[in-house]
Amino acid sequence: MRLENLDIWRRSVDLSVEIYQHFAGHRDFGFRDQITRSSLSLPSNIAEGFERASEREKALFLNYAKGSAGELKTQLIIGYRIGYIPEDMSNKWGEEVEQLSRMLFAIMRKLK
Repeated sequence: MRLENLDIWRRSVDLSVEIYQHFAGHRDFGFRDQITRSSLSLPSNIAEGFERASEREKALFLNYAKGSAGELKTQLIIGYRIGYIPEDMSNKWGEEVEQLSRMLFAIMRKLK
């Protein structure tokens, strides 16, 4: 199976692109850097996991991706509370992160 055909990977890439576009040129470099890094880490770790040969290695990188999802969810909440992200966008992105996290958990359970 090709990585590009994985729904979880495509959705996480789409989310990362949206976050990058929203924060392009944002003045708070520290926040912008942190939230874009965690959004980028999510699909990157999914990709790295699916490219690994052993089930154990796959699960490890998917676990890293799940951690990135938690980090991103936290940053979305903070971004909303400090006025960097509109409420509707924060809710939409937050729900997507939660769905991706649940998908990661389900895949990791199958690997064990």
